Amino acid sequence: MHILIDGHNLIPKIPGLSLRDIDDEQRLLEILSAYARETRASIEVFFDKAPPTQARKRAFGRVQAHFVAAYTTADMAIIKRLHALGKNAHNWAIVSSDLVVQQNARACGAAVLPSEDFARRLRVSSAPNLLPEKPDQPPDDDEVDYWLRVFQKGKGKDAL
Repeated sequence: MHILIDGHNLIPKIPGLSLRDIDDEQRLLEILSAYARETRASIEVFFDKAPPTQARKRAFGRVQAHFVAAYTTADMAIIKRLHALGKNAHNWAIVSSDLVVQQNARACGAAVLPSEDFARRLRVSSAPNLLPEKPDQPPDDDEVDYWLRVFQKGKGKDAL
């Protein structure tokens, strides 16, 4: 199985990941690497808005990450890659919820999987071990009490 993924389109569909996270791309690459190992898929994921000097391609096991320069978009890079595949495009699945990408994928003969559907696949594979159990939430009262005791230790208080 070969998969092309619009990374920034997929990230917000995965519980616990956010485009606002400083390490969102790295966390997605870890999840995709686990999925690729389990399913033996080869994956190419595209991220846009890379600074011009940092536009590059990097391998992460069975996952190839394309960091697309800011003067173009991941969507355009995926469409270009689809056309470069030629007749082999029918052996690929495209993960994107972008309608233009989906139309181009279908026109090239590739399978289309909306990002939401692929995110569900990730949750049922071994990749959930890398997915946060729950999104970041404020600490509950017990956790706050614990940390107050820890920081008060040594100040004459009866901590821990």
